[in-house]
Amino acid sequence: MSPGSVRNTLAVAGAAGCLMLAAALPAKASEHVVKVTPLGSHDGEFCSRDRALVFEDPNGTRILYDAGRTVAGPEDPRLGDIDVILVSHMHGDHVGDQRIRETNQGSCASPDTGVSTLPQSNTVDIAVKKNSKIVTGSEMPAFFAAKLKDNGGDAANSLLVRFGGEREVGGVAITTVPAVHSNGVAPSFLTGPLAEHLKAAGVGASVGPPTGYVLTFSNGLVVYLSGDTGITAEQKLVVNEHYGAELVVMNIGDTFTTGPKEAAYVINDLIRPKAVIASHANEAATEKGKVREDTRTGEFVSLSSVPVHVPLSGKTLSFDADAGCTEGC
Repeated sequence: MSPGSVRNTLAVAGAAGCLMLAAALPAKASEHVVKVTPLGSHDGEFCSRDRALVFEDPNGTRILYDAGRTVAGPEDPRLGDIDVILVSHMHGDHVGDQRIRETNQGSCASPDTGVSTLPQSNTVDIAVKKNSKIVTGSEMPAFFAAKLKDNGGDAANSLLVRFGGEREVGGVAITTVPAVHSNGVAPSFLTGPLAEHLKAAGVGASVGPPTGYVLTFSNGLVVYLSGDTGITAEQKLVVNEHYGAELVVMNIGDTFTTGPKEAAYVINDLIRPKAVIASHANEAATEKGKVREDTRTGEFVSLSSVPVHVPLSGKTLSFDADAGCTEGC
């Protein structure tokens, strides 16, 4: 064999070896993370009305959780494509009875959410424009199906998943879990005589119990979204022992939901995840991106036995399969 032939043979062998080595090596960590982006009222802050989070699966599926009042409608440039919308319950600060016009209007403590989205809701506006699936439990799917149809969307995009069941959308497994709260539909979301009668009586329409969610992403990460809830036995028996949630989005606002002490008990003693994202603080929790002293958020951070990630609006957090924060931490 000539020297040139030897060199060519070695080059081919070397290239084949490199290909085999590349195939054996794991893909970059960034290809296997779940990205979580808060969509709040003020850039880089965690403010009083902030609820909305966008989860992006490694496969690209994008899920909007509780759009509420701080997403500037379907034209909000932060949204991008939205494949699925989750709604924990029908209160205006979660489904969106009003919304911001754009970010950074008003103060962090009292953002300007003066754009009315009644009677359809911010959630329905976004779902119609983005052709998103709305995945809910209880009796909420029928409500959203009617709203989608009335506003030019596809009623079939409203999907049901009740406690104990599971629905896979875009490679993400979704189930609902119990929450202890209320879930009446305010008359302002309704039209016609029924709306007038309910308003006069001071009551809302029932759409069943409120929910939380458990999401299992394609990289194996299991996330519990608490919704608005008090302490429940299911947080230990179902969320922890059955689903094994590793990342938790936990409401800490007090009065209407668990406060920081109760939320810390849920994290430390019932669910025992590897990380938690604070939510629903009902306060101007940060200033220049730093947690303010003497806030519920600060108290929760100090009491939690696992890392607490503060959801600064527009700042993306990335989590691996074990809820380790790999970026934006």
